[in-house]
Amino acid sequence: MTARHTGTSGVRLRRVYEAPEPHDGFRVLVDRLWPRGLTKQEARLDAWMRQVAPSTALRRWYGHETAKWPEFRRRYQVELAEPERAEALARLREQVRRTGLTLLTASRDVAHSQAAVLAEQLREEG
Repeated sequence: MTARHTGTSGVRLRRVYEAPEPHDGFRVLVDRLWPRGLTKQEARLDAWMRQVAPSTALRRWYGHETAKWPEFRRRYQVELAEPERAEALARLREQVRRTGLTLLTASRDVAHSQAAVLAEQLREEG
């Protein structure tokens, strides 16, 4: 899978297992759990923002079942309005303006992950 630029906002989506690229900008892992089989050195992150990830209950309910994607997306957007997540989202928005941003996830289906929802939010509010 190749990295995808999500428009003019400077937000990219990638799997954390992919090698970093020079134009990634600020690299941030947005998963609640650390990716299996990956060392912190291999990940080459600038930040790990667990607080912006979906709640454990929502993550478990979704289970990456694409049939649940529309409802997951709706529920996660509600969670993103909660104070701690909203503050983390604001920090990500600022980073987009400064250096560009690559949202990293361990999910195999990046297009149906929380990273995709975050990218959408950052584009809309950018």
